[in-house]
Amino acid sequence: MPDLISLVVPCYNESSAVIYFSETINPVLEKIPNTIWEIIFIDDGSNDDTLHYLMALAEQDSRYRIIELSRNFGKEAAMTAGIDEARGKAIVIMDADLQDPPELIEKMIQQWRQGAEVVVGKRVDRSSDNTLKRVTASWFYAAHNRLSSPKIPNNVGDFRLMDRCVVEALKQLPERQRFMKGLFAWVGFRTVILDYVRVSRSTGCSKFSGFALWNLALEGFTSFSTLPIRIWTYVGSFGAFLALLYGVYIVCRTLLFGNPVPGYSSLFFAVVLLGSVQIMSVGILGEYIGRIYIETKARPIYIVRKLHSKRQTQP
Repeated sequence: MPDLISLVVPCYNESSAVIYFSETINPVLEKIPNTIWEIIFIDDGSNDDTLHYLMALAEQDSRYRIIELSRNFGKEAAMTAGIDEARGKAIVIMDADLQDPPELIEKMIQQWRQGAEVVVGKRVDRSSDNTLKRVTASWFYAAHNRLSSPKIPNNVGDFRLMDRCVVEALKQLPERQRFMKGLFAWVGFRTVILDYVRVSRSTGCSKFSGFALWNLALEGFTSFSTLPIRIWTYVGSFGAFLALLYGVYIVCRTLLFGNPVPGYSSLFFAVVLLGSVQIMSVGILGEYIGRIYIETKARPIYIVRKLHSKRQTQP
């Protein structure tokens, strides 16, 4: 029997890319033997004509299913929505910009049928990205893998195939603030890495600004490491140590040479010492309170406005 495979494609303002993507991906998927495909597009609150083109695709081809989110929740939430809705024995995640080669999907299927539970694409050549993006990406992977656990393979993005058992494991993770690369690595399972050359975007431009990428990196650090907030504990401790040393110096100087400004030494010492202790306490409390605050609100990761397909449209 053919295997049902789900292709999950998050979209945000990709009106210029979705038609070309479908024209490119359809012949590739049809050539893969013993497979039946469902193609799930997630419209992440686009404010252009992306949804219009996606609905047109769904009307023409029953394999297409469109998840329309109520607003822009971000790529991590959009991927989560697609994973939750996918019904296939395996799920492939890729972007609509075609920087990840569709031809690699067949090799992913082959590895999956040979026993791999996760097959990821590794970008061995990122010359299509600008120098700043390549450098900052290498810094991020190095810093994240030094500070956090589990480790993320270098230059591995969201382009991957996951077996149904991996998908079910991901669906058990309840956190609202999601860094999907870290969650993919956290669940584990038998993983195979396939190298590929990253090409330029087929159309349009990246929706991730430098500030958005910085926020995503911070999300990665804070989701899988308490060190970013714990640093302030170390800063406070170091400040307290310096204050003690300076306090000893002031006492010795006062005993030997006197103090021309009465009260200054004790006041300075007390302010610096207590300030350092306060920074330590804020860091320790913030490490716990920040995470509790986010999770106790228990807001949904995303809200679906409608599901669109050729067969039916659901509210």
